[in-house]
Amino acid sequence: MNSARSKLLCHVTVMLLMLWATAPAYADAELSQAAEAQSVAASTAEAANSTLSAIDWVVVALYMVGMLAVGWYCSRRTEDTDDYLLGGRKMNPSAVGISLFATLLSAISYLALPGEMIAHGPIVLWGIASIPFVFVIVGYFMIPHFMKLPVTSAYEILETKLGFKVRLLGSIIFLLIRFVWMALLIYMCADKVIVVVLGWSSDATPWVCAVIGFITITYTTIGGIRAVVITDVLQSFILFAGAILTVALITIRMGGFGWWPTEWAPHWAEQKLFSLDPATRLTILGAAIYEFCWWLCTAGSDQLAIQRYLATRDAKMARRSFLIASVANILVRGFLAVVGLALLGYYMHYKASAAQGAGVVADADQLFTRFIADALPVGAAGLVISGLLAAAMSSLSAGVNSVCAVITADIIDPIRGRTSNEKRHVKTARSVAFTVGLIVVLASTQMGRVGGNLLTVTFKTCNLFVAPLFGLFFMAMFVPFATPFGATFGALYGLVAAALLGYWDALTGQEEIGIQWYVPISLCVTILAGYFWCMIPTRGKSWLTLLFWSIVAAVPLVLGSLLLVTSFRIEG
Repeated sequence: MNSARSKLLCHVTVMLLMLWATAPAYADAELSQAAEAQSVAASTAEAANSTLSAIDWVVVALYMVGMLAVGWYCSRRTEDTDDYLLGGRKMNPSAVGISLFATLLSAISYLALPGEMIAHGPIVLWGIASIPFVFVIVGYFMIPHFMKLPVTSAYEILETKLGFKVRLLGSIIFLLIRFVWMALLIYMCADKVIVVVLGWSSDATPWVCAVIGFITITYTTIGGIRAVVITDVLQSFILFAGAILTVALITIRMGGFGWWPTEWAPHWAEQKLFSLDPATRLTILGAAIYEFCWWLCTAGSDQLAIQRYLATRDAKMARRSFLIASVANILVRGFLAVVGLALLGYYMHYKASAAQGAGVVADADQLFTRFIADALPVGAAGLVISGLLAAAMSSLSAGVNSVCAVITADIIDPIRGRTSNEKRHVKTARSVAFTVGLIVVLASTQMGRVGGNLLTVTFKTCNLFVAPLFGLFFMAMFVPFATPFGATFGALYGLVAAALLGYWDALTGQEEIGIQWYVPISLCVTILAGYFWCMIPTRGKSWLTLLFWSIVAAVPLVLGSLLLVTSFRIEG
């Protein structure tokens, strides 16, 4: 780890030097507002046809080569599947914690949080207040349970209480979440970042997706979890440096902190404490409840999180990792909100530069990347693009590795039987990782069909599954009389409820239900339905009894699913 720390120190030093070097370019803050606005507008007019400088390309290329080098280095230390998927269960808890933070933040959040702050105001920050409560529940009640068993896949834990079929159901739900999530983040990074900055047409998006996917899949496939964690740590520093650089340059360009808001922005909605109106997008309490439910469900059931706990030595180290991830999440999300305020102040001051006059608020999700194209000096643009790529690639690499672990441990090994030849088993895992990455890259080319801003698209796709998945773990760990029948139908009810909420406007033609309701209501439905169906005496009964109760329980599900199938449409 000393070598890894030295590399981190070198990266941070280079970033600080680059920031210092770019400052003189903006030292002359005495320009008149009219001349400055004219200059910014001119840069925007050229943005559509702009390309990165040679130095910027060198910075991006060095970043890509560095990631591949880490994968090659880690591949030389991989001896068995425990090494490949869990790092020998002896990984540094600090590095694992930063890796968990980087994985769950993702490029979607990196772009969506500043955009959300620009368009809707600081209400999104209230969700941070729930993170300490999640840490207590997950750290002291769930992590000790996870660390009791020497498992590779989180869903092996389900089998100990509820049987193999429930384990397989959990694995399938996880795969649905992460396949959609990985495809979405590759698409967002390609279409909302690279294509915008380079001024290319949207026709180039599939090719950009392929390049991002190829680099990430390569170092993940050959290096395993060690490569994922080390690159996540490096990428976290690059990601944070990109955000700091953006705020610093805006401050220098505006001659101070004039971008900081002194009054409530006219386009920001009223920040209500709470509202029972289902059409209300977000409230203060609603944001906190949603964040609490999402973090609890993800940290308590997602292979991405649990695999990192298992990669540490014991429950104490795993808890420390989750604490580091929680603190980093609070700090970085808070700073990304500041990035949003800086971008809002900058573009409201120079309205001519906002997406070629299309409007600041309407293009909130694109202002971060627009600033890269408009204002960053030579070299700095390459650094910030590397930060955006880092956010996407850290999540993609972790997703591929975790999906590989689940497919290998929960599907291939039980069906084919685990081979005693560890080299062959590692080769199988690598083949699975490569195949998963290829499928995700192909799927990413179709994600443009789902309409909405970054946050809404995320909530309407992969986030619909998180509560049903957690419901299985809740039943297995906290309900003494839980049965496979009850846990399964609880998860299915929660999944249908989430889909109905997410696409209520498409189903009924009425106003869209606020995104703050999706996970909390789905979680309540999952747990309540699971409790109810677990009280039905099905364990040890004949197959006819089980069939009867399955038909009874399935009737509401069938009706709800038919409603979805007959009325569903994707706005595109």
